[in-house]
Amino acid sequence: MRIRITMASVVAVLAVTVVGCGSDKGGDATSEPAKSATPEASATAGGGGEAKGTGIPPEPTGAERDAVLAAVHDVNGKLTHDEDRAIDAARNQCASLDGGAKDPDHDAAQRFSYDGVTLTDEDGGHINFGLRKTLCPES
Repeated sequence: MRIRITMASVVAVLAVTVVGCGSDKGGDATSEPAKSATPEASATAGGGGEAKGTGIPPEPTGAERDAVLAAVHDVNGKLTHDEDRAIDAARNQCASLDGGAKDPDHDAAQRFSYDGVTLTDEDGGHINFGLRKTLCPES
């Protein structure tokens, strides 16, 4: 129980840090049109390549990566033994969340059920909550 509280606290602090850092990026007038543009136009305008056009965010680094891993770890610690796999699953889940998936909680449960771990749709909902606070906030 103490680990869950500690992890939740770490996730909260990192989420605030990431959100605080991210708020400076959209402050100038030139970045506003890209937010309302089509995904294809955003990919071209932002120079992000295919990843932006597909709804998959760039691979997180530093504190943002730690926050994503902490959010996934909070649901099930075994999911972060292979950090790269957890990050890949998280990035792909962002595309599902932003792409209007019918049942994103189920999608997350399926996407993160690996290495002998089987998640429920409720677990998937917790993962989605963590991803919305870290890697893929609602736009």
